[in-house]
Amino acid sequence: MAKSVSPSRENLYSAVSLFAGVGGIELGFKKTGKFRIVYANEFDKNACKTYAENNPETRLDNRDIHEVKTSEIPNSDIIMAGFPCQAFSIAGYRKGFEDERGDLFFEMLRIINAKKPRVIFIENVKNLVTHDHGNTFKVIREALVENGYYIKWKVLNAKEYGNIPQNRERIYLVGFKNKYDYNDFHFPRPIELTRTIHDIIDFDSKKSEKYYYSADKQPFYEKLVPEITSHNTIYQWRRQYVRENKAGVVPTLTANMGTGGHNVPLILTNSNKIRKLTPKETFNAQGFPPSFKLPNISSAQLYKQAGNSVVVPVIYRLANQIVRAMECRKEVEEIVNPKKYALIFSVVYGRFSGKSYVKKFSNSVEELKTFIAHSGIPLLTDEEYLKLVRKKTVHSFYEFYMIEEC
Repeated sequence: MAKSVSPSRENLYSAVSLFAGVGGIELGFKKTGKFRIVYANEFDKNACKTYAENNPETRLDNRDIHEVKTSEIPNSDIIMAGFPCQAFSIAGYRKGFEDERGDLFFEMLRIINAKKPRVIFIENVKNLVTHDHGNTFKVIREALVENGYYIKWKVLNAKEYGNIPQNRERIYLVGFKNKYDYNDFHFPRPIELTRTIHDIIDFDSKKSEKYYYSADKQPFYEKLVPEITSHNTIYQWRRQYVRENKAGVVPTLTANMGTGGHNVPLILTNSNKIRKLTPKETFNAQGFPPSFKLPNISSAQLYKQAGNSVVVPVIYRLANQIVRAMECRKEVEEIVNPKKYALIFSVVYGRFSGKSYVKKFSNSVEELKTFIAHSGIPLLTDEEYLKLVRKKTVHSFYEFYMIEEC
C-alpha cells in the first residue's frame, strides 16, 4: 500500500543530521529554502561550539551516537550524514571497519532502519569506493539496498560541481525509499569554474602575526623563499620541499592541517610575505558564506573543522536535485522484505559512479537465478565483484546482479 507523505509544517521537509560536524551539510540543504533541521547529533565538543554558534534554533545532541536511542530522534523526511571519514581516507590509516570509527556506519544504519526516512544522504571521501579492494563499499551498498533503499552514488569535485576553487573529490550517496523518487533524481551537471583563489583568500590585508612565516620562526624558511614566488597559486610545505599547486586552486583541505607534514596551505601576499591561510579562509575554500561564525577556540581546532567539513555549494546543488525528485510525486511505496535472499541489481559507470537496488526478494536462490536466466545480465559472486572493482579502470558501463543473504 502506498501512503501519502507531504512536506512538514511551514511547507518544509524535516531533516535529521548525524555526525553533523559544524553543519555544512545542513547549510547546503537549508539554503534551498525547503528544509528545516529537527535534530542534529555531533560528539566533538569543539565542533558543537561552532555548530551551536551558527544554528541556535536546532536541537543539538552532543552525546556519543552509541548512547542515543532511536526513540529520542524525531521522524523526518530525510536523514543526512557525513559519517567520520578518517577510517576510510587515504590520509588516515586505511583501517576501514577495523577502525573503531568504522562501526559508526552501522550506528547510522540502526537509526535509518528505525526511522525509515524517505531519503538518505551520505557524504564521504572518494576512497570509500575502493577501500579494502572494494569490500567496504560493498558492505555499505548492500546494507542500504537490503533495507529498502534505491541508491545512486557519484564522486564530484568541488571545482567542477560547486564553482569553488578547491580540488576536493568526495563521494555523495543518495538513497530513496521508493523508486519514483529514485527515477526522478539526477546528479547535477558540471559547471564552469569562474571563481579564483583571489575570491576566497585575502592577499592584501594584514593578518595576525601568527599566520606569517619568517626565518626566526620556521627553520625551513630559507627553503620557502626561492620557491614561493607567485601571487596566483597555493603552496604547501611537504617536510622537505615546497609543492606548488599549479592548477591555481586550493589543494584538498585535510583535518590534519597544521600538524606534522600536513601544514596549512601557503600563499605569497601582495606585500611579498609568506603566510598560511587563516581559519576563515579555509572555511571560504569550503564555500561557507562570509556570515558563518567561528567561535573563540584554537586555530588548530578550526582548521580541523574546515578540513572535516563539506563544500557547501556542492551540497546545495545536490539538495536542489533531491527536492525536485521529491516534489515530482508525493507517494512513498515502501519495499517489504520478508524473504531470506535479495537479488541486487547494480550499474557502475567507471569506478566512481553507479546505482543499485533490490530487484527481487525470495526464499530460494534457484528462483532468483531463474528470474535472471534470460536477462543477459551476469550474476557475480562476491569474488568476481571484488575482482571487478580492483581493476585500475572499470568498463565505462557495467551492469550485474548479485544474490545476497538478508
